[in-house]
Amino acid sequence: MNAGLGVQMLKIVNRMNDFSFGKLMEVYEEGNLENGQDMWPDEPVGRQIALAEQEFYSYLQQFFFKSEGAVYLIWDEQGSYVSALRLESYQDGLLLEALETAPKHRRKGFGARLVSAAVTYANGTKIYSHVSKKNLPSLRTHEKCGFVKVSDHAVYADGSVDGRCCTLCHE
Repeated sequence: MNAGLGVQMLKIVNRMNDFSFGKLMEVYEEGNLENGQDMWPDEPVGRQIALAEQEFYSYLQQFFFKSEGAVYLIWDEQGSYVSALRLESYQDGLLLEALETAPKHRRKGFGARLVSAAVTYANGTKIYSHVSKKNLPSLRTHEKCGFVKVSDHAVYADGSVDGRCCTLCHE
């Protein structure tokens, strides 16, 4: 399902075949580089990125899109994916995760537009988000969109706890 006018469009996808994985990886290029360096430090940079992208693809295909109600929201600007996030079931609401804006499109309001679109999409359902305490731009974006801090740590679906992140909520 797509909603938008002209060259700006919100893509709402719930299947692998409904979007361009290559374009999505352009949004997550920075994160894939970091993940590749963390997970495969002995590999050349290009291989690190390829392995991170492969892991990302496998996660989406094998787990994320098989979860009931899981959806990807992608902001498309003139045919380029500029910002993306995932929503999936979590506790008594939804979890907003993997919010990212491509570096060349940052500081233009795309992240806030996308988070606001997620709030609209959720239609009154609580939305949680785990954000690194060091990620001040993301914290500001969430707060701008009506999220408030509800915990000094993140608790993930598998029960693990991360003190480097805080949990925000939009009700």
